[in-house]
Amino acid sequence: MVKGLIFDLDGVIVDTAGYHYLAWKKLASEIGIDIDEQFNQSLKGISRVESLDKILRHGNKQNSFTIEEKNMLSERKNEYYLKLLDNISPKDILPGVLDLIKQANQYNIPCVIASASQNAPTILKKLAIKHYFQSIVDPQSLKQGKPDPEIFLKAARLIDVPAQYCVGFEDSMAGIQALKKARIYAIGIIAEGPLHEADREVYSLTEINIHTLIK
Repeated sequence: MVKGLIFDLDGVIVDTAGYHYLAWKKLASEIGIDIDEQFNQSLKGISRVESLDKILRHGNKQNSFTIEEKNMLSERKNEYYLKLLDNISPKDILPGVLDLIKQANQYNIPCVIASASQNAPTILKKLAIKHYFQSIVDPQSLKQGKPDPEIFLKAARLIDVPAQYCVGFEDSMAGIQALKKARIYAIGIIAEGPLHEADREVYSLTEINIHTLIK
């Protein structure tokens, strides 16, 4: 029996990957590092701090900045990203999402956001769907990032549902691996390539409804 739904944000509810890429590319260029869209795929599902570390290693500058300087760079990237998000609105919700979360609410099945993005509350407000979610995991409260299962286990606790009775939605391999480690049924939304470790792969949430999940 499905008793809770756990959603990643970027690539599952809304596609902000392009905005992240533009923001990271701008920041990277300012510190003399060039990244392309293919490299950007390796940043999916991981935190802002981990993303910056990966970019610095890519540019062989992993020892060029202090912790304080890296924090400032992370904040600068976030400022670029938030500026790009100014025009985001409900029209940007990915297909099938709204129907599914409305159905879950009708069946009193709680929904929770488990995303590495610290901007999840802001984005959900801009999309006008924050009220459909019972809770949002605070990524700053986590000790480990995906593929560690910590974020999903915490999400299940926030809605007071055992992990094995939850269904999780992810679009990255790191996210799918984290779901499986948490013993959560994993639905992979295919964007850039297959997610073979998922229990089920779909191209959009239009292929899923609450009735098939309950069955």
